[in-house]
Amino acid sequence: MRRTHSFLLAAALLWCAAAPAQDGAALFQQQCASCHAITAPDPAAGLAVNVERVRSRKGPDLYHAGDKFQAEWLKAWLVKPQRIRPAGAFYGDHIEATDEGDRIAEATLEPHPALDADAAEAVTAFLMEQHAPAGRIKSGAYTPGSAADARMGSLLFAKLRGCSACHQSAPDKGGRSGPELYSAGDRLQPDYILSYIANPQALDPGVWMPALGLSDQDLKRLTAYLLGLKVEN
Repeated sequence: MRRTHSFLLAAALLWCAAAPAQDGAALFQQQCASCHAITAPDPAAGLAVNVERVRSRKGPDLYHAGDKFQAEWLKAWLVKPQRIRPAGAFYGDHIEATDEGDRIAEATLEPHPALDADAAEAVTAFLMEQHAPAGRIKSGAYTPGSAADARMGSLLFAKLRGCSACHQSAPDKGGRSGPELYSAGDRLQPDYILSYIANPQALDPGVWMPALGLSDQDLKRLTAYLLGLKVEN
């Protein structure tokens, strides 16, 4: 009887340990799957197909969430979502003309649903298990350097490579057609940042971000700069 009790207790503990990921998968299907894909896109599908996929999706792909996000940030964000892309999705569908120029029509945007703390933890556990196909994100691609790398990365971002035309490095500082990057250091993993900048099409076929043709050293510098952009700073 004692042996049976021990076996049942061990089985229960194993079930409890696995429960968050299992519940997270179900929660994801119920609340997230209509806007976010966890199946990797196929670059071989062709440019036209993938451009339309990017243009029409309601939220970013999450097939590589475990390589992309920092878990603590993701869990907190799911509880209290804040818009990362100024238009939430493809900005071109949410532009209105005004006397002061074009702007994003806030009234056309739908708020992202918020999860309670337990649901957020479960969905985060599930998403952190999602990884890109081999070769799309190079493990160990980024290695920390000196403070000079970040300073040079700032120059690349703001002037030499024009990143600030599409991305904000601080609230209301920079372009609005791409996701904000002033939370990049809290939100993103280093290898993902470097790999995405090096070849956006490998991770997001059809996306409008160009490959900049940066050297390995400049990729490292730009990554170092973005890792230093944190909300608490």
